[in-house]
Amino acid sequence: MQTNLSKEARQLPRAEEADKILRTCVHCGFCNATCPTYQLLGDELDGPRGRIYLIKQVLEGAPATAQAQLHLDRCLTCRNCETTCPSGVDYHNLLDIGRAVIDQAVPRPASQRLLRQGLRALAPNPNLFKTLLQIGATFRPLLPRGVEAKLPHDLPAPGERPVPRHARQVLMLEGCVQPGLSPNTNAATARVLDRLGISVIAALEAGCCGALDYHLDAQAVGLDRARRNIDAWWPYLESGAEAIVQTASGCGAFIKDYGHLLERDPVYAAKARRVSEMALDLVQVLADEPLERVCAATDRRIAFHCPCTLQHAQKLGGAVEAVLTRLGFNLTAVPDSHLCCGSAGTYSITQPELARQLRDNKLNALESGHPEVIATANIGCQSHLNSAGRTPVRHWIELVDQVLR
Repeated sequence: MQTNLSKEARQLPRAEEADKILRTCVHCGFCNATCPTYQLLGDELDGPRGRIYLIKQVLEGAPATAQAQLHLDRCLTCRNCETTCPSGVDYHNLLDIGRAVIDQAVPRPASQRLLRQGLRALAPNPNLFKTLLQIGATFRPLLPRGVEAKLPHDLPAPGERPVPRHARQVLMLEGCVQPGLSPNTNAATARVLDRLGISVIAALEAGCCGALDYHLDAQAVGLDRARRNIDAWWPYLESGAEAIVQTASGCGAFIKDYGHLLERDPVYAAKARRVSEMALDLVQVLADEPLERVCAATDRRIAFHCPCTLQHAQKLGGAVEAVLTRLGFNLTAVPDSHLCCGSAGTYSITQPELARQLRDNKLNALESGHPEVIATANIGCQSHLNSAGRTPVRHWIELVDQVLR
């Protein structure tokens, strides 16, 4: 489409990038066919094409409005539209640019500001988060249903993590909320990798990947977290660590974007690009490893929920399913497996009604094949789907760990 950015918009650090993305869009509307919010709401402005028009108007000088902000807030950033788009529109980066401009121009109500600031203060702090989870579990009967549903139920104990002992070594992002919501995930990962001759080494200085801040009106804070992680990982990468492994596909998608997001930073650009190249989802590490040698065959009936950040952002749809199939797991068919479950980071908290509808639709699809358990690859999806109290949801590596010989 043709563009005519305003004088003010042309001064933005990412103005050239925004203009290029806008010009890529041919407004065909194919994206709306796979957009979860458009399917629920049927509003053009709650689909990718409409949101692109809203961003274009603001960048061309139209006033930013609270209504435009709402339509952008309702976007899950699932990136299904990017998979569908025949023109290759880099929608999520345009959305980040548009959100930053509109959020700067349109102050949020106090209730929204407090919610977002609270999430940014709580979630990236694993110790505080786990403490509050323990308090919540103690007072579970007294909590409102919406809050109580977010608390984990019947979590498997994490078990022991092997001491690093192999020449092959990888780093692993421990995550912010995952140690509290699913403590066995990283422990199971370390055990499986250890059996394959790969040790997980700790970079204790590394923390939150930065995605939560970046997507909650604090892009500069999110990028500062990225810089701190790069500093924490860099000595290990120089010492021969093979990869930076993520067991949460949402974190992985953001870390793989460090190189792009910091490409204009003269100090960190080269290091960020290297870190993004070294960042691997767990399935990328295990795909070519001889898992059959260390795992017993199984025919356990499961459904796999492929997170949007795995299939649309990282383009790894089908990869986990292939590994599980190799091990004999009986994977049930999942209708509309491309659609988002509604978790989308903090979306299930900031947009609870839409998130609940998407969750229930997704669970109906996942349960249609009558699995005994649902597997996924992202802690946000796992927690969100589990909040319905239906079929149990686990990280797929936990199921692999259970069949280790």
